Amino acid sequence: MKNRFQQTDFWCDFKCAHGWKKVSAGGINILTRTFKKLFSISYVPLAPEKSEGESDEEYIRRVGELTSQIKPALPKNTLCIRYDLPLDFATCDERDSFVKSLSQIAKKTKVNIKKNAVDIQPPDSTYLDLSKTEEELLSGMKNKWRYNVRYAEKHGVTVRAVTSSSPDFQKDLDSFYELYKTTASRDGIGLHPLSYYKDLLERGSKAEKAESAAQKTKITLYIASHEGEDLAAIITLFQEDEAIYLYGCSGNKKRNLMPAYLVQWTAIRDAKAYGSKIYDFYGMPPTNDENHPMHGLYLFKTGFGGAEVHRPGSFDIPLSPLYGLYTLAEKGRAFWHKKVMKKIRGR
Repeated sequence: MKNRFQQTDFWCDFKCAHGWKKVSAGGINILTRTFKKLFSISYVPLAPEKSEGESDEEYIRRVGELTSQIKPALPKNTLCIRYDLPLDFATCDERDSFVKSLSQIAKKTKVNIKKNAVDIQPPDSTYLDLSKTEEELLSGMKNKWRYNVRYAEKHGVTVRAVTSSSPDFQKDLDSFYELYKTTASRDGIGLHPLSYYKDLLERGSKAEKAESAAQKTKITLYIASHEGEDLAAIITLFQEDEAIYLYGCSGNKKRNLMPAYLVQWTAIRDAKAYGSKIYDFYGMPPTNDENHPMHGLYLFKTGFGGAEVHRPGSFDIPLSPLYGLYTLAEKGRAFWHKKVMKKIRGR
């Protein structure tokens, strides 16, 4: 995939409104964040792309060359450049093999690149091919998923598409956020403030009118409801190359009506009509492991019939002797939020 949304000016400018700064070098967007003027971290989201026929060694050497181009544009107190490498593997084994080989590749290429324990972008997902007809997309779902979509329709669940120009935008946004708070409490996950999602939707309305097709971005809030009661919602991003399921939530009432299935199917149909090439479900457990705490999410997202994709995650090129201390603190923070706080919220 050539044009990943994380590298677009739209997405980087949005992130810059929420704590990051953007610089560009070598045709790549780089996001930088400074922490209390003490140190900075630079992040390259989903770039550079690997060329067809390029070996792993040649690719990592090019990442090293890109780092040399980027470094002069960064704050002097930058601890590292963090890359989310846009390498899509069909299986976990292929992905793990690449990660395992990286230390040897780093020695050969003399590029001091290290796998980071904390990933920024979700490394595992499933891509739904939108070149198929609606009938093919439905037939590609698991039987139960297809049944659930039709069950929701039959029992009166409706889905409305909301943008910042919709007449009841603030009311619908507030409803979405209440559902999101319910989901966060139930599943032990974090969420952004309401203003974050509002800004995203407002920027999407402006970007939808861009002159260039490659720059157009459509952000939509889909809300599934039944008899006036909102039950589930998602926020999607549509661009020329891909459609992304960014955020999703559901309440605790009327879950038996399967609103989450119909809201996804509505977004998939709209993404196809928009012209996006794939629908990316954007984040799930790596395997069908029943012991994984998010196993239900894996089942839900893979049930729509997409192809699984496994990326290697985040890699760092250190620029400061203080890098080791930072990663140690980062691991502690991740443990606190993902293990300790998640258990507390779950209670």
